[in-house]
Amino acid sequence: MESHGVGLRRVLELAFCVAGIWTAYIYQGVLQETVSTKRFGPENERFEHLAFLNLAQSAVCFIWSFMMIKLWPSGSTGHAPWWSYWSAGITNTIGPAMGIEALKYISYPAQVLAKSSKMIPVMLMGTLVYGIRYSFPEYLCTILVAGGVSAFALAKTSSKTISKLAHPNAPLGYGLCFLNLAFDGFTNATQDSISTRYPKTSAWDIMLGMNLWGTIYNLVFMFGWPHASGYQAINFCKHHPEAAWDILYYCLCGAVGQNFIFFTISRFGSLTNTTITTTRKFVSIVVSSVLSGNPLSQKQWGSVFMVFSGLSYQIYLKWKKIQRMQKKRKTT
Repeated sequence: MESHGVGLRRVLELAFCVAGIWTAYIYQGVLQETVSTKRFGPENERFEHLAFLNLAQSAVCFIWSFMMIKLWPSGSTGHAPWWSYWSAGITNTIGPAMGIEALKYISYPAQVLAKSSKMIPVMLMGTLVYGIRYSFPEYLCTILVAGGVSAFALAKTSSKTISKLAHPNAPLGYGLCFLNLAFDGFTNATQDSISTRYPKTSAWDIMLGMNLWGTIYNLVFMFGWPHASGYQAINFCKHHPEAAWDILYYCLCGAVGQNFIFFTISRFGSLTNTTITTTRKFVSIVVSSVLSGNPLSQKQWGSVFMVFSGLSYQIYLKWKKIQRMQKKRKTT
């Protein structure tokens, strides 16, 4: 009976994590698409200053993580110093800014698909720079993802979807997404290095340090000179409070989503978190297509399933690898 109760609690915790991540990030995706495509006010003005979303997100997440650390202090020493995040903060500022900026040129479903192909630059760098050899199933996953993204990009996009974009330009949009992935790779590697050098550093510490530097860099970029775009973004929000509320909700969704991700990793591991976030991206595309009126053609839906088939197979391969490692530990 006791083991049954523990099992039920684990299932409920997992369901809580799935619901939290899906709700926070799917709604954030809807808000991101709304801010980037909606026309505000009687003049039908667009919010062109999408980089302001990164500043707002960094500031809200910094305040949030600071509050969490004060409310639940760990009491341990040996955390990574605040200045150690400065380099990762640069790439974590530039990368997401490029991803958001891409929404001026490509649709939200296209952006989600492009950003889902993280394994492609990782495997390319591993093969060309470090001479790493991957298995045939790993190459198959990459081919499925790369082929799906390419097919989606080459498929004809509906005129209704194109009309919502500020400056339709598919090559530029996809290029920004892949640069985003490249910067994210450096960010993740630096975070891993910090965690290795300072093992007592908690997820809240990392969130605080990353968002501290992200806020500093974004403040300089958005308000560093008299006619910087940050002032225009503030004026736009003053004239269109609806946009300001959308941005605030967008930031809060990001902060809540990060909480659920950290909780999921701590309770169930990174593989479970990857599975939840991958399926969330697929659901985000479906929600975008239904709610935002971005109809996808049959070829594009085929490309979407192709990409997520590759991602699902990759998750399965990781799960098998973990199972083998656990068996080896038991036998030794």
